[in-house]
Amino acid sequence: MSWIRPSYPVAVAAVLLGIGGLNALTLWTLADGPLWGLDVVVAVASLAAALAQLWWPASGAVAATLLAALSPAATAAATTGALQVARRRRFPVAVAVAAGGVAAHVVQGLWRPSSGISQQWWLLLICASYGALLGWGALARSRRALLISLHERADRAEAEQGRRVAEARMAERRRLAGEMHDVLAHRLSLVATHAGALEYRPDSSPEQLARAAGVVRTGVHQALEELRQVISLLREQDDPQDEPAHRPALPDLPGLIADARQAGQEVRLREEVTDGDALPPAVSRTAYRVVQEGLTNARKHAPGRPVDVLLRGAPGTPLVIDLRNPLAPPGAAPLAPGGGLGLVGLTERVRLAGGRLDHRETGGEFRLLARLPWPA
Repeated sequence: MSWIRPSYPVAVAAVLLGIGGLNALTLWTLADGPLWGLDVVVAVASLAAALAQLWWPASGAVAATLLAALSPAATAAATTGALQVARRRRFPVAVAVAAGGVAAHVVQGLWRPSSGISQQWWLLLICASYGALLGWGALARSRRALLISLHERADRAEAEQGRRVAEARMAERRRLAGEMHDVLAHRLSLVATHAGALEYRPDSSPEQLARAAGVVRTGVHQALEELRQVISLLREQDDPQDEPAHRPALPDLPGLIADARQAGQEVRLREEVTDGDALPPAVSRTAYRVVQEGLTNARKHAPGRPVDVLLRGAPGTPLVIDLRNPLAPPGAAPLAPGGGLGLVGLTERVRLAGGRLDHRETGGEFRLLARLPWPA
């Protein structure tokens, strides 16, 4: 049966067992009747109609309803068809099929009345049964439509969040490209100045020539370090008035900590940094941004909680920045709303600097851990 879709074999088996079993039981109760041969034919045809309802619910239900007017053996297939139509078709169609089912069973009761129940009770039972099937199917259809709608909304929200994350990363890349461009231009201008002095002042003393050559060598080395980070970034032209005159770096960290403490935030700083002046400028600025974002995040989402900041590193070993703060009590609202994109941009910035940033909740704490390269 290769024409059956993968989701249908279980449904086909359920119809064969359920409707087939009910039909067989009905035929057993009608075995002594004068129309038993008709009942057998109707039972087989109604089973086929019940199978057809899996693909064509309205047509299969109408066929089973017509058969129900001839024999009780089609009652199971007709009622199942009414339920299928109520679940999978519009409500007016379901009402029409249910009304047809009631009419067919009225005809069946008039033609082949049951000796165990009066016509009035028979009609009431049939109406109640079809009404219940109609309501059950309509409720299932509404629930399915609601689940589909919620699924689509979740997909749209996920796509929107993905777009916002991509935009935040791109904005961080552009800002970094601007910073690196300015630093690189500064380095190269110094190299050009001292190289020009070597070219136009060949009569300088050996000490002056050696000093200028050392400046050129150092400048080229630093420029290459900066170029390694900016080579894959695209810098768009920004308004120069929007660029800060001073870009804070790790030496500005005491001022950042002091501002946080003045605002009422308890910050416990532990520095284990050796020869911090040798830290590359790009890494120094990134380290400052990591601490700044960590303090901001703690202030927003865990106000009043202390923050532990650890800086550890030396030339030739990674610079480790570890921030921890206890989580806010369950149900506590953040101090200020946020889009959740600050850490996204920070992760991208650390990655572009050649490092790695991890953030997670563990042991009742929120931990922000960054590792940045520090060449020897």
